[in-house]
Amino acid sequence: MPTSTFHNQIADRLTEREVRYTRGRRTVITALSKADGPRSAAELQGDLDIPLSSIYRSLAVLEEAGVLDPHFGQRGVTRYELAEWLRGHHHHLVCVHCGAVDDVELPEDYERMVDRLVEGIGSMAEFTAFSHDLEIEGRCARCR
Repeated sequence: MPTSTFHNQIADRLTEREVRYTRGRRTVITALSKADGPRSAAELQGDLDIPLSSIYRSLAVLEEAGVLDPHFGQRGVTRYELAEWLRGHHHHLVCVHCGAVDDVELPEDYERMVDRLVEGIGSMAEFTAFSHDLEIEGRCARCR
């Protein structure tokens, strides 16, 4: 997606919610759009020249506006990524040793299998599933 269209979609979403798309928020969004998986505030600060307190405020506002999705990981660390409506549907590989979180897109036939599994689990519990997030825990290639 062209960068201007991407940022325009976010700006429109924030305007609908009467939230300004500040330079700091745009910087956080740009960093997350280039990341290969969800990032914590501390990880973002390592890449950006923005105070950690400003990053936390931006993440909170962007999450509340539905622009970011939080992922609650090990040791109480929350990592953020662009919402599915921006980035597309995908899953995560989580390293239990170093905490790295990488995105993974499943082939269509695998995604259909996961959808059927989620639907089956939901129906067993008389629950109607609308969506799912899959996180696979293990050790990444760097930590093996």
